[in-house]
Amino acid sequence: MGRMQPPSLFPSPTRCKLVPALLAILVLAGCASTPSVETTAPAPSAVSTTPTPAESTDAEHPQKFSRWVAEFSARARTAGIDEATLHSAFDTVRFVPSAIASDRAQPEFTRSVWDYLDSAVSPQRIARGQARLQQLRSAGNVDAKVDVDAIAARYGVPTEVLVAIWGLESSYGSFVGDIPTIDALATLGFEGRREAWARGQLLAALKILQNRDIDRTQMIGSWAGAMGQTQFLPSAFLAYAVDADGDGRRDIWGSVPDVMASTANFLARSGWQTGQPWGLEVRLPSNFDYAHADAEVRQPSAQWAAEGVQALDGAPLPTLLESSILLPAGARGPAFLVGPNFHTILRYNNASSYALAIHLLAQRLAGGPAVQAPWPREVQPLSRSQVLALQTALNARGFECGTPDGMAGPATQRGIRQYQRSLGLQADGYPTQELLQRLQ
Repeated sequence: MGRMQPPSLFPSPTRCKLVPALLAILVLAGCASTPSVETTAPAPSAVSTTPTPAESTDAEHPQKFSRWVAEFSARARTAGIDEATLHSAFDTVRFVPSAIASDRAQPEFTRSVWDYLDSAVSPQRIARGQARLQQLRSAGNVDAKVDVDAIAARYGVPTEVLVAIWGLESSYGSFVGDIPTIDALATLGFEGRREAWARGQLLAALKILQNRDIDRTQMIGSWAGAMGQTQFLPSAFLAYAVDADGDGRRDIWGSVPDVMASTANFLARSGWQTGQPWGLEVRLPSNFDYAHADAEVRQPSAQWAAEGVQALDGAPLPTLLESSILLPAGARGPAFLVGPNFHTILRYNNASSYALAIHLLAQRLAGGPAVQAPWPREVQPLSRSQVLALQTALNARGFECGTPDGMAGPATQRGIRQYQRSLGLQADGYPTQELLQRLQ
């Protein structure tokens, strides 16, 4: 969640936003393992050319930052934050230049979804996750108060899904970030590009301190303010964190029971459907209309079966009242039938690559199969500037993609599909070097 990359639920203010479209997916893929949980976090925009407070001279900078903190403290006071909390939070507050650098970074080169999954669902991560699961389930586990299966049953979310999120967000609790959350959010608020968002998260962080769930020195996380072993932003913490070990505090930094219950609570309250599969890898019929592989095209799995979509092993498709076809690498890659629980993970981190990684990792932790169909590893993903050129060219030819921004979201996919249809090509909406060359 704070990577601001595949952001996480609390995404860092989410860098990866959209129930993604292919390229956006690829860009996000590089992020995966950063925060995730924040449903209202704005996506980072291109670097602004408007001067901000953070761009003052070296001599002016400390004074301006101090004035900003004092002004914010006054507002926080009127919002009910007490003096002890304000002193604890701001007496030692410091500006964090690296947070600004990370927030403004807009990587030019993207990562393919298969490269991302190679890392997110690596043999090492699977083995470590299975070992951690075994430890948690053993009678003498070091976290004696952790009954992870009981927590999962209470909220109706599979244990393996909770452990998969834990694995991607903090490598099973081994790294939760090292930047004080108060410092990170004060820095982002002062810098000004997303001041309103940062102010809201900073006030939420102060409420957490005032509630004594954690003290300032232990409230650490990513540069974007995402915290704990499953990377919640402060507002998400206030809404969903749970005291599962009964010590009177909601501790997502050091208490595994609190980590698991908080994550499960978030998913349960975000629409998780107990007992339903996330989906599965499928085989498409030779006459499949790839234009239907769109997140907005949702229908019962029985209808997909009637159209020739099959499970790889020939078994009947699971019963899903609303399901769609996901082609993360276009028509040349694997195909998946995904249902509501796939989309629930997008509430945690709005990147299809992330949601797919969580479900595939959970599937492997439970002893299930890896992806069977080959990925088109010979395909080179487009860079941001190439996507920008693609969007500009499509718009110029009347295939509307919206305002060019270098990110291939749903509007860009629709424009690509229209262009592909005009050429008699498979309309999978996937941006490729070949497609860009045709347009140019």
